Amino acid sequence: MPVWGWILIAVLVVIAVLAIIASRSISSRKRTERLKGRFGPEYERTVGEVGDQSAAEKELAARERKREKLDIVPLPPEARAKYADSWRTVQIEFVDNPSSAVAAADRLVIHVMRERGYPIDDFDQRAADISVDHPKVVENYRTAHGIYLAQEQGEIGTEQQREAFVHYRELFEKLLETDENKDEPNKDKPKETRA
Repeated sequence: MPVWGWILIAVLVVIAVLAIIASRSISSRKRTERLKGRFGPEYERTVGEVGDQSAAEKELAARERKREKLDIVPLPPEARAKYADSWRTVQIEFVDNPSSAVAAADRLVIHVMRERGYPIDDFDQRAADISVDHPKVVENYRTAHGIYLAQEQGEIGTEQQREAFVHYRELFEKLLETDENKDEPNKDKPKETRA
């Protein structure tokens, strides 16, 4: 084969390699943009926690795959009404007994999650599952649960209890949403007085 034939083959191989690299780079960038858009602040938290962007993206993609396998269902109207009433009761309790109300809020969120179809056995897994559907409030859920656990270990101030209660309420409201009312912030949400 003449020298120019070898040169042509080498050039074609280099072009093919560059095309593959460019394709992977574009694909990786699109994946990053999609995950950032889907998970919002949870994306950055996971990258910080894992310490590596690629590993964090694999973790988030695994959460999505796991979530797709779950049968998460909206609550029927009567269940939403029952839980909204329970929330109002817990919220009233906060005035007289904040620590009891925070514990009740934690339990109520777990009950709603269970009825919707989320696995509830492990808190870290609950938070990971919630992060797929509700990435904007999952960090608040972690904070609220941390305050709840600290409260179980010792004295926590009323302001921290109020913070936990507000965070639980944010997730609770998201869990009560249905596909029909996700874009209508006040429809079918529990009426409440602020804690």
